[in-house]
Amino acid sequence: MNKREQALSLLLLVLSVCASGCAPVAAWERGNLAKPQMALDPYPMLNEMRGHNYSSREAVAGGSSSGGGGCGCY
Repeated sequence: MNKREQALSLLLLVLSVCASGCAPVAAWERGNLAKPQMALDPYPMLNEMRGHNYSSREAVAGGSSSGGGGCGCY
């Protein structure tokens, strides 16, 4: 086997392994997956507010000579 055939067979092997992880989810099992504990970010609003506050307070970091305390005022 040459390099191209080896690469193709390796690619097919990887794709077959990745595709085997997909499984249909029954309707009654979807409730378990929809719980807040299963989310990647369980507190999206809280983290969004924290990110906004952090970026507002750190807005003066950038080396500009303009004033501003970064108080978060609109």
